[in-house]
Amino acid sequence: MAKPADTRTAGRKAAAKPTRSAAETEKIRAALAARRDELRAEYDQTLSEITELQRDRLTDSAGDDQADTGTKTFEREQEISLANSILERITQVERALERLDEGGYGWCERCGNPIPVERIAAFPSATLCVTCKQLEERR
Repeated sequence: MAKPADTRTAGRKAAAKPTRSAAETEKIRAALAARRDELRAEYDQTLSEITELQRDRLTDSAGDDQADTGTKTFEREQEISLANSILERITQVERALERLDEGGYGWCERCGNPIPVERIAAFPSATLCVTCKQLEERR
């Protein structure tokens, strides 16, 4: 039985990828690592704040009616959603670092075309070119 084609490389063009200098690669790596560290600090701070708020809510919940309980639940879900969003951004940056090590950083995972420098500058952990990202968002 034939092996299914890898969807990430199926439409990839045979054009040779220009290589980055070691200095360029290290500059990108340093920027990504700094962003990852910032996000981790933000995530740790958010978790600390959530824990503190939960502690306060437990000690200050006597006499709450259903509306108060609902509001506190909604707020807690919002805080957890924020923490999960930060965690997802950390994962994206770590994936970008992996792609940098593998030599695939700056190239679209779907079509294999280069990701425009402007997109990389605005969103350093981008894995898709503008066209592929637009197609993904339409789905």
